Amino acid sequence: MVILGSTGSIGQNTLEICRKFGIKVEALAAGNSIELLNRQIEEFKPKIVAIANCSDVKKVNHSRVYCAQEGILRLLEECQSDLVVNALVGFAGLKPTIKTLELGKRLALANKESLVVAGKFIDCSKITPIDSEHFGLWYLINSRLVNRLYITASGGAFRDWKIENIKNAAFADALKHPNWSMGNKITIDSASMVNKLFELLEARWLFNTDKIDAYIERTSMIHALIEFADGSTVAHLSDANMQLPIAYAILGKVESQILKPLNLLELNPIKFQKIEELRYPIWQIKNHLLSNPDMGAVLNAANEVAIKRFERGEFGFFKMVDLILKAYKKFDGTSAGSLDEVFEIDKEVRAFTNSL
Repeated sequence: MVILGSTGSIGQNTLEICRKFGIKVEALAAGNSIELLNRQIEEFKPKIVAIANCSDVKKVNHSRVYCAQEGILRLLEECQSDLVVNALVGFAGLKPTIKTLELGKRLALANKESLVVAGKFIDCSKITPIDSEHFGLWYLINSRLVNRLYITASGGAFRDWKIENIKNAAFADALKHPNWSMGNKITIDSASMVNKLFELLEARWLFNTDKIDAYIERTSMIHALIEFADGSTVAHLSDANMQLPIAYAILGKVESQILKPLNLLELNPIKFQKIEELRYPIWQIKNHLLSNPDMGAVLNAANEVAIKRFERGEFGFFKMVDLILKAYKKFDGTSAGSLDEVFEIDKEVRAFTNSL
């Protein structure tokens, strides 16, 4: 198999499943964590490796190293494996998603942005989602008639802050997730609730419905719920560990224990909270986004630029969100007629957001 984003959280969990079930790894692609990548190379002995920066090639302990996005695409073309795990972060994951599907390979997708920006041009029937929320929905549906889908949110770093203090919160503050440790971008997206907008839009494409909503569930033990046409609602509970959806994506059928079962007597109280626009201003565009899914390309581009500016200390947290909303409103009505137009929209929105 091929793992794109092998040094990230999902990539490392994927390699843990490979280790557990003796699955051969043909290729690895990583970003800047060269030391960790070298350890992975030593253990799994991939035939091909790709990294983000060409200046780091000599640091990689491998004789066949490609670099930059072109290197990842070349890696995909040269690999024989029929399964690709795309755990890359951001818009950079889109071209590898497209290339994987063009090559007729199976795609286990954790790169949210692929569907967020170009869902209508991607055949979702060829994709196995490995986000815990979408896996939970898939796990529960079982061909029954559905009324509504629900996913859950942790609430992010500022779920308990006073609103007036969130306004000028710094980048480091937004990285203090209350439940777990993740990469910088997804942690910031969790704090702003952009991450949950992305997941709602992903679910729209994966399950072909806009009857989707999200609530805060602080324990992160419930990942998804489905309200069925018969009036019943079911929930998917498990420890917050990505190895379960990854195992299903890789193996197809799982007959051995992946996670430690929950002890229901020891669970913290479970309560659902509404996502309030006062604390999460980005939530005001939720219904518009689900009704106008092409706007995902606008949201993603503005978000990536705003996060970079926030990281540089140009402004506080709410100002970052304000930039995203300004760009979203500026490009209201945007529609892409092709994948090429998606890339053009991305460039235009980035330029505008940088100019604010």
